[in-house]
Amino acid sequence: MARTTPQTHGEILAAAARRFGVTGYRGTSLQDIAGEVGCSKATVLYHFANKEAILTELMAPAIEVLRSLDERIAAEPEPASAQRVAAEGFVDLAVRFRAEIALLRGEFPALMQQPGFAHIQQLSERLLDALAARSTRASARIAAFVLLAGVAETCGEFADVPDEELRDALLALLRRALEPAD
Repeated sequence: MARTTPQTHGEILAAAARRFGVTGYRGTSLQDIAGEVGCSKATVLYHFANKEAILTELMAPAIEVLRSLDERIAAEPEPASAQRVAAEGFVDLAVRFRAEIALLRGEFPALMQQPGFAHIQQLSERLLDALAARSTRASARIAAFVLLAGVAETCGEFADVPDEELRDALLALLRRALEPAD
């Protein structure tokens, strides 16, 4: 028999995060989440319209920080300043939300096709542009892309490293790797 408690909403989110971390977003069904919580699939659907809604809520805090970072980058008129803000802001975001980012490992391109995440692609492109110091040179854009992907992957891989130590190491790497603005 399904159980429903006031904590069910939070329990569903926690179970979904665990399942997404183990089997990925695409590899997790609503039934898997319900089974882990100890409720019915109907109970999950009572709390969330679909699996995308669960992921959207899990990722909402990180997405809000990304939006804020996008605004701070846009306010920087100089490419070098925008690059610095982008580097520091993305590292801070990746370290702070490393568990959430780890949930998306290997699934980011597919998720960007989902309607609820389409705007993330635009934010990511502007972040990439800022990290490349607004350069159109292929070398600058490639470096920025590799660094974005690497920072995200690293944060998930080194979960046992304290936040400040990880942040300092990543920022030092970015400073060495990024080309200066033209």
